[in-house]
Amino acid sequence: MALTPSTMLPLGTPAPAFSLPEPATGRTVSLHDHADAPAFVVMFLCNHCPYVHHVRTGVAAFAREYMPRGVAVVGINSNDAARFPEDGPDRMKGEVLKAGYTFPYLHDESQAVARAYQAACTPDFFLFGPDRRLAYRGQFDASRPGNGIPVTGGDLRAAVEAVLTGRPIAGVQKPSVGCNIKWKG
Repeated sequence: MALTPSTMLPLGTPAPAFSLPEPATGRTVSLHDHADAPAFVVMFLCNHCPYVHHVRTGVAAFAREYMPRGVAVVGINSNDAARFPEDGPDRMKGEVLKAGYTFPYLHDESQAVARAYQAACTPDFFLFGPDRRLAYRGQFDASRPGNGIPVTGGDLRAAVEAVLTGRPIAGVQKPSVGCNIKWKG
């Protein structure tokens, strides 16, 4: 298992626009579809990474808790599906069901969106405030496969709560770690 950390995109960066297909529904989802959301969470995920598997139930619970509160949540899979067919669009449909995802799980075939966000690993988390500027980037929580720490989503939850209530987010933001994004060529 190759351990890759987040690149930690600079805070205040505007959310890069995207328009990507959602294999489970056939529709296209864009950043602009959620213009009125008080917070926007973008997660880079994939189907096969053990780090994603470790947090996916917690990620699904996070979305079920925060989406009814108006928080927009999307997952994006940017892995090279030609070299890693388990991350292809057809398998993404099954992953949505297995993981219990209620948010759009999008396919970034060109990898342009991952590059625009400077995503480096799966999972990788980005939180944008109502102005669509980056307020948090980093880990879901301190849990990792095998470290015995429960998956709570505590770091991301605290950041979302701060955005929703207009409070400052904690100054120390720890990078997420996981499998590297499987880049083409």
